[in-house]
Amino acid sequence: MSKAPRQMHLNLFIQGIGHHEAAWRHPNTNPQNMLDIGYYQRLSQQAEAAKFDSIFIADGLAINSNIKYGPFNNFFEPFTLLASISAVTRHIGVIGTASTTYSEPYNIARQFASLDHVSRGRAGWNIVTTGNEKSAHNFAKDVHLEHSQRYERAHEFLEVTTGLWDCWEDDALIADRPGGRFVDESKIHPLNYSGKHFKVRGPIDIPRPPQGYPVLVQAGSSKDGREFAGRFAEAIYTAQNNLKDAQEFYSDVKGRLLKYGRTPDQLCILPGLAPIIGLTESEAKEKQQELNEYLVPEYGLHQLSQSMNLDLFTYPLDGPLPELPPVEQINGGKSRFQVYVDLAKRENLTIRELTHWIAFGRGHDTFAGTPQQIVDHMEEWFTQGGCDGFNLLAPHLPADLTSFTEHILPELRRRGLFRTEYTGTTLRDHLGLGRPENRYASMAKHVKNA
Repeated sequence: MSKAPRQMHLNLFIQGIGHHEAAWRHPNTNPQNMLDIGYYQRLSQQAEAAKFDSIFIADGLAINSNIKYGPFNNFFEPFTLLASISAVTRHIGVIGTASTTYSEPYNIARQFASLDHVSRGRAGWNIVTTGNEKSAHNFAKDVHLEHSQRYERAHEFLEVTTGLWDCWEDDALIADRPGGRFVDESKIHPLNYSGKHFKVRGPIDIPRPPQGYPVLVQAGSSKDGREFAGRFAEAIYTAQNNLKDAQEFYSDVKGRLLKYGRTPDQLCILPGLAPIIGLTESEAKEKQQELNEYLVPEYGLHQLSQSMNLDLFTYPLDGPLPELPPVEQINGGKSRFQVYVDLAKRENLTIRELTHWIAFGRGHDTFAGTPQQIVDHMEEWFTQGGCDGFNLLAPHLPADLTSFTEHILPELRRRGLFRTEYTGTTLRDHLGLGRPENRYASMAKHVKNA
């Protein structure tokens, strides 16, 4: 029996009214939508009708210090938003961000178990260690935890949360009304975890999630982030803006799975893509230029200064980047810092030009062209070892999602690169991921067979 041809995975990253920094100023958007739950529900229904694997909601734990000039994230926290979306959809996955640096494992385990039950097996957790140093001041901390320590804590965090989800075996809830037994207590186990960062007794107070674990998603591309992904991640959102770097990342991270007893098909790598779609190439370039004309220079310069850990306001806007600190000295997002530095050097960009480049996708792949050119670009990355699909960063919403579904998806389907229908009901089904076996059931099986 021949194996079905490999197809792309597509995730819609919903960030307010679009990923371009000035999307809120574009006449085709409505800033008030950012506080309208119906808007997010409609976008998700549109993505589901197009058979996307999932939608993704990012999160930040500190107000954008440059909010005078524009928003950076959604206003809603992810769990409320995703629960409301899951109520009006049936198939599409719902992925949300939660921090391992400024959360507790028991709370996160309960929240994602609840979301997976509410959505009937469609939840995913985007695991972040939080790059914004200002978040520390909102959680009774004077300083942001150092980068490697954040990942050390994250490793323990995942050991605890996955352990809590396993505390209930899948058949622990029996609801035996004649016998008067609600649960089989022999199949609910304490965790009794004790580590450097956490001490958690357990068990959790909700049955095991329908998927076993919500899909574990990760977004870090630093050395620590890659190793974390090799051990835990089942999907990765990564920022690559050229095929060579994408291929290196893909090969490196997939190669790390073996040491953890995993295989390459247990991880989907989805780089961000911000497509600017025109019926002609000149139309696409005009759309790109139009969006950049709405930019407030101070906003982009401020965002870039934060990422670079250097005040760029004192340097000529039309000059090159100044000498920057080494990546080892960055305690925020190391991988994004490196993406910006490499992009500026490779394209020989001025500071102004760099702010324009990153306005669409913050260092993710930005491509302006016709539907044919964009699909060619996507197919090259997909077939040449650069990705397993894409995390779509629509520049402005909802128009660019509509344009993608009307002009890009038909050509992807014509080439056999994307599904025409869902073949499963859970997010794990969509991504081709197996359901994790419960550790206690597994141990009992081994004892029985010994």
